[in-house]
This record gives sequence, structure tokens and C-alpha cells, in this order.
Amino acid sequence: MRVVRTLAELAAALERPRNERRMIGLVPTMGAFHDGHLSLIRLARARCEAVVVSLFVNPSQFEEHADLERYPRDERRDIELAAATGADVLFTPSVAEMYPPEFATAVEVIGLTDRLEGAARGAAHFRGVATVVTKLLCMTAPQVAFFGQKDAQQLAVIRRLVADLNLPVAIECAPTVREPDGLAASSRNVLLSSEERSRALALPAGLRAANELARRGARSAEELLKSAREEMLERGVEPEYLELVDPDSFEPRERLARSALLVVAARVGAVRLIDNIELQPAAVAAPSQTPREVLA
Repeated sequence: MRVVRTLAELAAALERPRNERRMIGLVPTMGAFHDGHLSLIRLARARCEAVVVSLFVNPSQFEEHADLERYPRDERRDIELAAATGADVLFTPSVAEMYPPEFATAVEVIGLTDRLEGAARGAAHFRGVATVVTKLLCMTAPQVAFFGQKDAQQLAVIRRLVADLNLPVAIECAPTVREPDGLAASSRNVLLSSEERSRALALPAGLRAANELARRGARSAEELLKSAREEMLERGVEPEYLELVDPDSFEPRERLARSALLVVAARVGAVRLIDNIELQPAAVAAPSQTPREVLA
């Protein structure tokens, strides 16, 4: 695996795959690799002939400086894991490389970014995400880019910007990877104390309760959300938001008439966690269908 830190080095590393017209896959990350990241690299390895993993903790998507400073970092470990999992190139640029002093451009998706994570983290969050992802897509020019379902609203934003800007890249989504206790894999999980880790299981438990209710035929968003909220509160966690939304627009749904996402965010101690699950109305669910995710 080749580790590169500048755009010139990245271009040189990708010159041969491009000239040979190999399929290039990009896995954008902020490092502190966990099983979710590794599953994306493995998927890219299976689908593409050249795999680029970017590792960049993007300061423009952090509203709170303390959150940026607290974000886990372990570049040496990440390099070892990326190489072992099948990456061909690890692109780990500096902030100055990504945002030189004269940098004055931003990419913004309107509407979709106003709610939930956008409201909670501020307008700059998704502007930072959209801008850095657009830059990475332009820098690497992949045929496919891989993202995880856990960051569902971010995924919807990226799909929207790719469609609106006619970017020649396919966006592939991989299911949320969960740790053995059911908690969604996240770089922030390492910041939880043992007591907080136990309480954090309220998020998947709440989603699981609503999913079971939907399987039994419940369609009212109010009923589904009540079930999830009660389960979380019983475990000592108050959701920051908990909504049933359209998977593409993230507008709220009043009824589970077709596939919808149940999305949740909550703070456990100083750590903010997000999670989601796809719910299907019982009347249209078929035994052969596989939902985006089944919570254990």
C-alpha cells in the first residue's frame, strides 16, 4: 500500500490505474478505523481494481472545537489496518493541503441539510461534509465511492450533491456494522466509559423496539416513536431527536406507508451518538426481502 500526503503524490499514485482504465474505488474516512470502515474497504476491494482510502479529520464539519480536538486519532494503526484490509493507496493530507490559504469555495445542499443533524450541528456541518467530499471525488476521480448506512443523512446529502452536480461516480452504501452488544460501530465509541457504554445500548434497543412493533403491523409514526422513546428512557437516555423520515428527503413521515428510516441521536455523557434503522410496513414486507439492517 502506498501512503500519500499531497495532491501531486495522489495523482502520481493513480496515474497507472487511470491510464490502464482500472475501476477506482474511494472510501472517504476521518480515520480511527473500526469494523465499519474496514467493511467499506473490503467492499471496495471486492468491487474495484484500485482502492483509495482517504484519511482526513475535516475541521470544517465540526461546529465545536472541543469535539474536533477530542476526535480519536491513530494514524499508525489506521495505516496498518488499511494495508491489511486491501487498500492500494491511503491519502492522508494536511489541513493546508485540503484548504490552502486562498481557499474560498463551499458546496451546499439546500433543504435536506436543514433538519436533524443539520439543526443539531449547525449549517456549517453539512456544508463542510459536502465540500470535502466533492473535493475528494474530484481529486481521486473514482468510478465508485463507498459510504456507511449509519450516517444516513450524510449519505442522502452526498447522493443529492452527486446527482445535482452530475458527478460521474456511483455511490455505494454498506449496512451499519454493529459491535457484539448491538451498538453501531463508531470512532467515538472509544470515548465512552464502561457505564456510558452500557447506557448507550439504549439507542439500538429503542430502534429494535420500534422495528418489532412495525413487524406486528403498527403504522402510526406516533406509536412507533413512543415505543422507541420509552425503551430509551427506561435505559436512562433521552433522545436528542427521534423521528420517522423519508430515506431520501429526510422529511418526517406520519405513517409507515412504505419504507422509512427511524433515526435517532442522543448524548451519552460527553459523547454524541447517532443510529438508524429501515422500517418496512408489515403488509408489504415479504419473507425474501432483506432490510438494510436487522438489529440483533
